[in-house]
Amino acid sequence: MTRYWISGEESVEINDAVDINVVHFTVDDKNIMVSAGQTIFEALQHTPGIGEIPALCYNPAIRPYGACRLCTVEVSEDKGKSFRFVASCLYPAREGQIVKTNTEKIKKLRKGIIELLLARCPNVKVIQELAKQYGVEKPRFSLGGHDCILCGLCVRACQETIRKSAISLVNRGIYKEVAAPFYAYELGAECIGCGDCSYVCPTGAITMGTDGKPVLPRVKIPYAEVEAMASKERLST
Repeated sequence: MTRYWISGEESVEINDAVDINVVHFTVDDKNIMVSAGQTIFEALQHTPGIGEIPALCYNPAIRPYGACRLCTVEVSEDKGKSFRFVASCLYPAREGQIVKTNTEKIKKLRKGIIELLLARCPNVKVIQELAKQYGVEKPRFSLGGHDCILCGLCVRACQETIRKSAISLVNRGIYKEVAAPFYAYELGAECIGCGDCSYVCPTGAITMGTDGKPVLPRVKIPYAEVEAMASKERLST
C-alpha cells in the first residue's frame, strides 16, 4: 500500500497496480498518481493544493507554448541526484520523477521574470498581483507602458481554436507585437469577430471594439521606424 495525495489536504492508500496507464511521481515530497500522457502542469491542475505553479500563457483549450516561463519547476529523473529547470506546461509527467515547485532557486527565477514583466507592464493587475506575491516592489529596469506580454495566446487561439490566421506576432525584439497580416492594425475580413483572442488574453490587452472586432494593442516605442509604419498604414486606409 502506498499513500497518494489527491489534493493538498486529502490522501488515500492504494495498492500498487500493474498494466494501468498511470504514472507515479513526487511533487514537493508528496506522492502523486495521474493518468499518463499529461504534462506536469496539467497533472497538478487536477490535484488542488499540491504544488505552487503560476502561469500566464497557459490555457487548457490551446496547445502549451511555454512563453512566459513562470511555470518553471525543478525536476529530477535520477532519484534526486540531480535537478534541472523545465517548463512544467511542456514537460511530461513521468514515472518516478521528483518535482519541486517552490524551492529558493525557483522563487528567485520567477521573481526575475516577474520583475521584467512588471517593468514592461507596470499597470497590469495580474502582474501587479504576482509581483506582490513574490516580493517584487520596484523593477530595476526602465518602466514601459505596455499591456501585452507577447505570450502569443491570442494568436494560437485564432489559429488552433477558430482555424483562422487573422492575427500573428510580427517583428522581433523591442518591435515585436500582435498585428494583422501585412502589419495592419485594423483587422480585415479574415477576422470573424468571435472575440476568442480577447477572451484568452491574460492581461486584458485585447479589447472588443464597437464594430465587433478586436482592438489590438500597439507597440509603445517612440522610434521613427514605428511611427513611419503607422503613418503608412493610416495613408493606405
